[in-house]
Amino acid sequence: MSSWTRWHGPAMARLWGFCWLAVGFWRAALACPTSCKCSASRIWCSDPSPGIVAFPRLEPNSADPENITEIYIANQKRLEIINEDDVEAYAGLKNLTIVDSGLKFVAHKAFLKNSNLQHINFTRNKLMSLSRKHFRHLDLSELILVGNPFTCSCDIMWIKTLQETKSSPETQDLYCLNENSKNIPLANLQIPNCGLPSANLAAPNLTVEEGKSITLSCSVAGDPVPNLYWDVGNLVSKHMNETSHTQGSLRITNISSDDSGKQISCVAENLVGEDQDSVNLTVHFAPTITFLESPTSDHHWCIPFTVKGNPKPALQWFYNGAILNESKYICTKIHVTNHTEYHGCLQLDNPTHMNNGDYKLVAKNEYGKDEKQISAHFMGWPGIDDEPGGSYWKNSAGICQDGRTDSLRISMSNNDKNAE
Repeated sequence: MSSWTRWHGPAMARLWGFCWLAVGFWRAALACPTSCKCSASRIWCSDPSPGIVAFPRLEPNSADPENITEIYIANQKRLEIINEDDVEAYAGLKNLTIVDSGLKFVAHKAFLKNSNLQHINFTRNKLMSLSRKHFRHLDLSELILVGNPFTCSCDIMWIKTLQETKSSPETQDLYCLNENSKNIPLANLQIPNCGLPSANLAAPNLTVEEGKSITLSCSVAGDPVPNLYWDVGNLVSKHMNETSHTQGSLRITNISSDDSGKQISCVAENLVGEDQDSVNLTVHFAPTITFLESPTSDHHWCIPFTVKGNPKPALQWFYNGAILNESKYICTKIHVTNHTEYHGCLQLDNPTHMNNGDYKLVAKNEYGKDEKQISAHFMGWPGIDDEPGGSYWKNSAGICQDGRTDSLRISMSNNDKNAE
């Protein structure tokens, strides 16, 4: 009875009061706009009364807008504009839907900071024109524009081109109004002097030695006349470009080996779309041993190393000053290749005290060489500082049996004699 009283009397009233208070605080903290509902990841505004007149924003110091992944807006006849800074706070936004509303204008940089956007639906709004510059930096999987009163002009030819080139077999029934206010299927739209541009990159041999310089030339053509720009990605080397109308040049100086394998593109862009011509830069440079450490034990013993060089360097190991003759018991293994960088091991099977010593790696190509040395200690001398029982006689992969010296140790002994 006391339990019943405890949970259904004043205590229960206080509990429910606390719950509603918590919900109220959560709602206030989220600062959801009027006529909208909000959760931690979603905003939806579908109530036409009183409706919204501006794109919904969470108030400052409210819930983190970066966690919003979906915004759904419907039946908002007074919502006409998306300004440049309306959407920028929603960095995690993936899905944006504005349907059956009054949207007339979208600022060119409205989605500049929304690189995660994948789906945009502007069905049945009041859009008369829409530039491809809104979306050129986005990797959209869906852009729905059905039911907008587009004006037939070169400004929307990019939408037709997009419909013709996208991989999805599903097409949208899009129309535009001509000068006679007649609906024309966008698929049949023909606008004089309105087509895709072209870019032509006149590149010399792009195999160049580190530290040298190179100049690329590009020309673009199209109607409307396209803009020309260079896409150099994350090029490390110093570079500068000059552009005059439809001609451009790119000068790259003191070329870094870090730029080998990178792509350089000349891009032509106009209202309808863009074209690009690209080349890959190959940089030749002398080898550098960037990493060499003492041996580690896993399934095999390994002396790990990393070497950079282009063309691929030839590798040679020395043991105590003499050339190390590799065999199936001791050999160089390259485990990972990253264009001009090679990560590998000098792999040793069951080495003993006779394999202790200095190991030097020499990397060489036609542009130069590099070398580094480490000291390796695999095992103490038997009877002196090794464990009882002489573990150096243990058999691994059939290398040593019955006290007989394996070919690896013979090779090492020969190397010792050569050193003497």
